Amino acid sequence: MGRIRRERGRGVMRAMVLEKVGLAEERPLKAREVERPEAGEGELLLRLRACGVCRTDLHIVEGELDLPKLPVIPGHEVVAEVAQVGQGVEGFEVGERVGVPWLHDTPEDCLWRQRGQENLCPEARFTGYHVDGGYAEYMVSRAEFTYRLPDGYSDAQAAPLFCAGVIGYRALKLSELKPGYVFGIYGFGGSAHITIQVAVSWGCPVYVFTRKESHRQLAWELGAEWTGGLDDEPPGPVDSAINFTPAGPVVLTALRHLRPGGTVCCAGIYQSPIPEMDYGLLYGERTLRSAANSTREDVRELLAEAEKVGIRTSVVTYPLEEANEALAALKHSEIDGAAVLVM
Repeated sequence: MGRIRRERGRGVMRAMVLEKVGLAEERPLKAREVERPEAGEGELLLRLRACGVCRTDLHIVEGELDLPKLPVIPGHEVVAEVAQVGQGVEGFEVGERVGVPWLHDTPEDCLWRQRGQENLCPEARFTGYHVDGGYAEYMVSRAEFTYRLPDGYSDAQAAPLFCAGVIGYRALKLSELKPGYVFGIYGFGGSAHITIQVAVSWGCPVYVFTRKESHRQLAWELGAEWTGGLDDEPPGPVDSAINFTPAGPVVLTALRHLRPGGTVCCAGIYQSPIPEMDYGLLYGERTLRSAANSTREDVRELLAEAEKVGIRTSVVTYPLEEANEALAALKHSEIDGAAVLVM
């Protein structure tokens, strides 16, 4: 039987829209035709080419984060081409390939922004959360929070750099990892498989703790010195560690493996409660901290590092309309590397 494709007006686009939170398995995102946005002052209209599927998106659709707006189009690991340049924007041209991360914008007069900590601004707005994001054919970005892509990356390969990559890089810095230090990674998904490549390039032995055998195999291929389960004992203590899992009890495991003076950084935007612990786990000048969002400088540094180190991303691609399937696969750790929607 033949099919007739209905022609859509110039002002209409396809999008996967969250109208009501629900479990990923319940397919909470709905395929809709919605009004296409236009670039305002200081903005760019982007034609989407790819958008990574981040665990933060999963927390959004399942209601683990309080939502500032509904309906909302999720997605904040964006690779796109400039379709329209708004008034007052300089330095971007139509057709240019760009990327957009989680941080959409902050007020220019924000104290945190002036201190170089715009990631902590209480009035910050985030892509796919406060404003519609990349699970669509088009979206709008703030020009000063939009970035040119390094050469050598396909659209799908570049997408995970804009959140998985940059938050992992920020957490790496906050873990106070130094060249040659022993580095522990807990959980091995989209962010960890990028972060390990930076650590290995710094000459750091890396111990990876993760549940799934295929994730351990990918860690080996990317240069891990040791891999094991979350409850396994490593060959020795670690100097710095990142918890990429959303499980609070893993923090105690990481602290048990940590040398005195070391740091554990929690990289997730959401984490279950950390259980009560004996003070001895923290004693010895150990540090426990979180990584919250990222700054524009983090993005620039990560993109430069990616080009310098030759970071490669392992991606599994889905068409836009299968965003629910991608989220469910992510939830159940069925993806080795990162999931990416392609338009």
